[in-house]
Amino acid sequence: MTTVFEDLMTGLDEVDAFLAGKTSGYKVTLPAEVDVKSIRKRLKMTQSRFSNTFGFSLDAVKHWEGGRRTPEASARAFLMVIARNPSAVISALHPDIQPKTSHRRASKSRA
Repeated sequence: MTTVFEDLMTGLDEVDAFLAGKTSGYKVTLPAEVDVKSIRKRLKMTQSRFSNTFGFSLDAVKHWEGGRRTPEASARAFLMVIARNPSAVISALHPDIQPKTSHRRASKSRA
């Protein structure tokens, strides 16, 4: 088991190697499959709303959920971000919309 200091030093060594041109970057490991339906259900969205909110075609969402297609690597990466932090994605894609949770908290504090 490594210590926090050893982990930090390893990270700094990797940064130094990258900046010196010894390495070209890092490879992201994505899951082979993403459960799109469970992500959508957890967000309490219909297929139509999910596709509109995040910029997917409705057909793609239907095919992914039906198991007829697998999302490409870039879509899987995006889906992972949506699964982990949907509000950040929504605020980035729709800056004119305020999250509903903030609005509810504000109205509750006024009461």
